Amino acid sequence: MPMTRCSLVRATLTCAPLFLMANLVAAATLPSGFSESQVAAGLSLPTAFAFAPDGRLFVCQQGGAVRVISNGTLLAIPFVSLSVNSSGERGLLGIAFDPDFASNQSLYVYYTATTPNIHNRVSRFTASGNVAVPGSEVVLLDLEPLGATNHNGGAIHFGPDGKLYVGVGENAVSSNAQTLNNRLGKILRINADSSIPEDNPFFTTAAGPNRAIWALGLRNPFTFAFEPLSGAMRINDVGESTWEEIDEGVAGANYGWPATEGPTSDPRFRAPVYAYNHADGCAIAGGAFHGLLRPQFPFQYWRAYFFADLCGGWIRARYDNGEVAAFASGISQPVDLQFASDGSLYYLARGTGSTTGVVFRIAYSEQAPRVDITANGEDGPVLLAPGSPLQIDFSFDAGSAGTIGSGEVYIALLTSSGVFWLDPLRGFVQAPARAYSGPLPTFGPTVLVHLPNAAALAPGLYLWVILVDAQIDGIAAGTFSDFVLTGVP
Repeated sequence: MPMTRCSLVRATLTCAPLFLMANLVAAATLPSGFSESQVAAGLSLPTAFAFAPDGRLFVCQQGGAVRVISNGTLLAIPFVSLSVNSSGERGLLGIAFDPDFASNQSLYVYYTATTPNIHNRVSRFTASGNVAVPGSEVVLLDLEPLGATNHNGGAIHFGPDGKLYVGVGENAVSSNAQTLNNRLGKILRINADSSIPEDNPFFTTAAGPNRAIWALGLRNPFTFAFEPLSGAMRINDVGESTWEEIDEGVAGANYGWPATEGPTSDPRFRAPVYAYNHADGCAIAGGAFHGLLRPQFPFQYWRAYFFADLCGGWIRARYDNGEVAAFASGISQPVDLQFASDGSLYYLARGTGSTTGVVFRIAYSEQAPRVDITANGEDGPVLLAPGSPLQIDFSFDAGSAGTIGSGEVYIALLTSSGVFWLDPLRGFVQAPARAYSGPLPTFGPTVLVHLPNAAALAPGLYLWVILVDAQIDGIAAGTFSDFVLTGVP
């Protein structure tokens, strides 16, 4: 669990009192245009959650039960109930679905096993509907025996390479983080069958099971996340006395604990991409990218990394340009964040009692004026068959205003080669260019791009973006925005 100076289980108003008193607010405070709705309540000390490919939500409870939320209902029968040691920050801490879950029905969990000694374990289970097949557990990793009850890590996720990544805490022994002789204080990388990939960075320098080490120098990587398109990884490392870190996941990286915490210029270590001090919180918990496959939030949040703090009771967004902005506040002990397939953000919060865990959904409500962009008349994603045409249409509805007196339009194309902007005189260029400025009346649909044969495009994914600002300032901010994703095989 992420908390450093007092266990989540024992957290009371005597621990970080100002933060927890603020967390007693029932509803989160959100930016204009956003609203939240409760998905489930009555969870017992939840720690992590994950979406199944079919939209069901699986929630880990620290005491060992995996609960299932299906069609907005928390099912009474757990998917599985494990025998765990849940002292302090131990327990059932992480869950991930196999990339081929639809065919193999495999999911993975990270928990604190009780035999033959107390240690953290990663196991695979086979699903049969909403319950695990009896006797289907396959143990993939048995980690080193535990001494302290804190700094367990626990997050597990499949990366874009199909490998399983595992965040492991240093178990309150800081020297563990800097050695290749054990797996504590590390990010591990294994195959789905528990074998160790030969391209792991320490495969030839570490021995035996320690060859699973992918990165080191971490204190308590309780949560991490991958950006769906780029594969970028962000690791949330819970700090000690001063700093909470967001680190860029890089094979072979050393993040410096215990020699350094927070910002550093020490060339031996990889500095965090962002850190905040304990004036703002005490334990970073939960991280998720608002990906580009189906972004639901306004343009400034596209590809943003969202993260939460347990004690601060807030969620913030780190934009693609590195800026960080407040997003939500007044949440009672958030521990995990996930984006759903429709682009809405779900958060998991423990609450202040043993059975007050909740799941909430945050969504954005589009309001007039509205901008719409389509590919071959569809909102996408659109997969283009060889030889098929491609037509990108654009329309704008000024709403009750009828006409917006001044505004500007930007048209961008995001590809694997970079971002390109439409300049009416020069075509697509790399520097931001304004496609139009002036009055914005209701119009469309208007043909923006027409290709008789999509084969004119190189294979890959293309994100066509329209940004409309209700003021002329030369900044591609996108007060109103829309996108459509196309793919060329």
